[in-house]
Amino acid sequence: MSFDIKVSDRIANLPPYLFGRINKMKYEKRKAGVDIIDLGMGNPTDPTPEPIVRKLTEAAHDPRNHRYSVGHGIAALRREVAVKYSRLYNVNLDSESEVVATIGSKEGFSHLCLALLGPGDTVLVPDPAFPIHTAAPAMAGATIVQLPLGNSLEFLDQVEQKILDHKPKLLILNYPHNPTSMTIDLSFWEKAVSICNRHSVMLISDFAYGEINFDGYRAPSVFLAKGAKDLAVEFTTMSKSYNMAGWRIGFCAGNPDMCKALSTIKGYYDYGIFAPIQISAIIAMRQHLTQPEEQSLIYTKRRDVVCRGLDRLGWTYEKPRAGMFVWAKVHPDHLAGRGTIDFSLDLMDLAEVAVSPGRAFGLNGEGAVRIAVVENEQRLKQAMDNLYRSLVLKPRKTA
Repeated sequence: MSFDIKVSDRIANLPPYLFGRINKMKYEKRKAGVDIIDLGMGNPTDPTPEPIVRKLTEAAHDPRNHRYSVGHGIAALRREVAVKYSRLYNVNLDSESEVVATIGSKEGFSHLCLALLGPGDTVLVPDPAFPIHTAAPAMAGATIVQLPLGNSLEFLDQVEQKILDHKPKLLILNYPHNPTSMTIDLSFWEKAVSICNRHSVMLISDFAYGEINFDGYRAPSVFLAKGAKDLAVEFTTMSKSYNMAGWRIGFCAGNPDMCKALSTIKGYYDYGIFAPIQISAIIAMRQHLTQPEEQSLIYTKRRDVVCRGLDRLGWTYEKPRAGMFVWAKVHPDHLAGRGTIDFSLDLMDLAEVAVSPGRAFGLNGEGAVRIAVVENEQRLKQAMDNLYRSLVLKPRKTA
């Protein structure tokens, strides 16, 4: 007789994880020896700078670093984050009360939602969105209200109307945006902060891609807007600009009460990040000041390879000013009536290329795909050639 395992409503009520079929097929293809070019996940393939790795090795040999760490991050690391904000944005942060080190920005974001939200609370999230931006509030028991994504001041008028209609406790914004790479200028943050202040709404800025900028653009921190620290926190990460995705280290900075709530939750759930990783992150920020710019130049060239390939395909896109993705509208002839999930599955069969279906990021993502520029230029060119051969030179046969 089998025992019936009943999961919590928290799990049962989660939205469907639409990447599941994509990931399963990718795994099976690779297991069978197929060389899938994976442009689906924003998972850097470039190495972490060697001096940072050496510091990790050195610190790991010190037995003092083998003990439990501090839940909200060692003091020297939090100070370095404050120094970085001052250097890049001329923003002053109190490293004791306004910075928390997290096990990647995704962990910190999820635990902050648990700290701030509960049943009866409402959260406003644009669509499409990075999945955790809806899943984490849902796991905290909150109700999700969405509206079509935008980056204009008129979009913020729509946000304000949703606030008036639904009285959310929290607004979640993400620029440079994942999945669309949509960007904003400072006037956007100034108006967003003003709206949140006027209606007593907390704000989370997911700034994970803030240091990956192209063509002279410089993504603004939310804290450049007057009064932002009164109601907002911002999440950053070492994953993208320093190629430290697997190291799992990020930061939450800003409003001290929101940071304290996150630290309280983390105090119950974890013992912090392995100290040698924190020490290595200090060295990264202190001694490798040009690394984000150098990585941005690499991504600029890769972006251009993908965009040239998309031009050949006849797909439409806005050339990204930041981030590590190109968001492209698939030509209707290539979709051939399929949704982007089935289309992406077929691409793995036909072209041996994995992309992220827009539908997996929300209803408003349908019709587009997200292409991560994480492979080298030659590999990206091969992927775009594969797409051209499979979709243009050898059109999909229909019954």
